[in-house]
Amino acid sequence: MRIGLYPGTFDPITYGHIDIIRRGASLVDRLVIGVAINRDKGPMFSLEERVAMIEAECATLSEQTGTEIVVHPFENLLIDCAKDVGASIIVRGLRAVADFEYEYQMVGMNRALDDSVETVFLMAEARHQAIASKLVKEISRLGGDVSKFVPPRVLAALQERHG
Repeated sequence: MRIGLYPGTFDPITYGHIDIIRRGASLVDRLVIGVAINRDKGPMFSLEERVAMIEAECATLSEQTGTEIVVHPFENLLIDCAKDVGASIIVRGLRAVADFEYEYQMVGMNRALDDSVETVFLMAEARHQAIASKLVKEISRLGGDVSKFVPPRVLAALQERHG
């Protein structure tokens, strides 16, 4: 069984993330969505809220793709999380050249720690390339419409958070 790991903070999950999940699921038998517990980033949504949002959005994706999709919170090194879930592939989404430069360094470090885990990059669909969770939160906080960037359940959570 080929297991892939798609890590991120998903604060919140966006249509860009969902696109990568859908496409990543086609590459593996089981896709683990690794939700990073990154206290340094100070997420807007709690770990429990982020996991619930991802599980809600991935329920239909799992049915559509025929791939088992599970959500797994983690706070250790990414490469150790990959080992914990049995992943041989790390799936990463790229939006721009700046993403590649950061990811290139991460791949080098991960390969140095464990060269049995490959990283696969998926380019974001053109219509999703500008979407970043950080920008979605900022636009929402300032009263802007983010309905094109996030699913309805996430939009509701953002609106509730920002009043």
